[in-house]
Amino acid sequence: MVALQIHFLLVPSLMSIVGAAQSVMQDAALLSYMDQRFLALEKRLEKCNEDVLGYVEEFRELSRTVLSRLAGLSTAKAEVRRDVENLLARMEHAQRDIDYLGSVADSNACVEVHEDLLEQQLLEEAEEKKRLKLMLNASCDHVLAGIRSLKVVKKTGGKHGSWLKDPGKKHAKIYLLSGSVNNGILEFANITTFMENNQTLKARRVPLPSPWQGTGHVVYQGFLFYHRHGSLNEIVKFNIQRRSVADQMLLPGAGRVPAYQLSPQTKIDLAVDEQGLWALHAEPETGGNIVVTKINHAPLAVEHSWDTPCSSRGAEAAFMACHTLHVVYNSPSGGSSRIQCVYDVLGALNAQINPGVHFPKRQGGHSTVHYNPKEKQLFAWGDGSQILYKLHTEQK
Repeated sequence: MVALQIHFLLVPSLMSIVGAAQSVMQDAALLSYMDQRFLALEKRLEKCNEDVLGYVEEFRELSRTVLSRLAGLSTAKAEVRRDVENLLARMEHAQRDIDYLGSVADSNACVEVHEDLLEQQLLEEAEEKKRLKLMLNASCDHVLAGIRSLKVVKKTGGKHGSWLKDPGKKHAKIYLLSGSVNNGILEFANITTFMENNQTLKARRVPLPSPWQGTGHVVYQGFLFYHRHGSLNEIVKFNIQRRSVADQMLLPGAGRVPAYQLSPQTKIDLAVDEQGLWALHAEPETGGNIVVTKINHAPLAVEHSWDTPCSSRGAEAAFMACHTLHVVYNSPSGGSSRIQCVYDVLGALNAQINPGVHFPKRQGGHSTVHYNPKEKQLFAWGDGSQILYKLHTEQK
């Protein structure tokens, strides 16, 4: 009887233990299942992360490749443009030489020049000289014999600059272009206003659509002619009164080397004399010698060019007077300036080396020297000073 009672007491307890064990096993199975699911999710997330990193790296590689290709295309475009400009310049230069060639023969052939051919060439040269004289309206009957005196009008601005007066107009306006790169000019009513201490307050500032380069600009017939900054050889014709660009042109062969060794900021030097507008520059093909080009200012077009024997080495400036080039030389440290090479494009004087024309005693260099045919004076810029030189001329 006692045993039976114990049996009834143990059965519920055992059933409770079994139930608890089953519950623990179920929880363990659930935990195992959840652990496996989390492991699967973690693997999928890890693979997704690896895929994203792969996509990012692939995009970066593609970006580097595209940027490299674009940079290569930009460089190639610039190189092609330079090559084309250089080729055009060489073609223009060769064209000038071709105009003088009567025939082309094989290099191994022996060419006999007959008297009739020589006579024809002489006639052609004579016709060419007549054409040039008519083109230049060669009425100049005087030559530069010396420089009489100098007058320092003002000292304003830095080492480089230009101050100009329009020889093609009756007005007395003075134009100031300070620096070797700028995008505006100052216009003064006359030289008296320019010389006043507060002259910049009384000046009219004229903005330009594009800045100039160097100091070789000129004002002629109401227009400013200048070498556009950032271009190889583009000359801009700017209407000062209307404040607008009237015309533009490319000067063949120019812009690759400085016009003067001692003024490296100037690649193209524009000049005005009794015959109008000129351009002065140097070319590697001429050994660094100066090239003179006559420009028709109205349509802004090249009329003729001459290769001169005047070297750009040791030169600081130059000017045209009576269709004659005058090259000013100096020392790199800035000594006494002198005209050491003179070249008449019509051949009346031929080339004179060291003609003995010295500037009045003044130590220093010139950034620009411009001839004014109306006043027969030189407008020069020397170490920040604006200078006038009076000329002494003689009959040819």
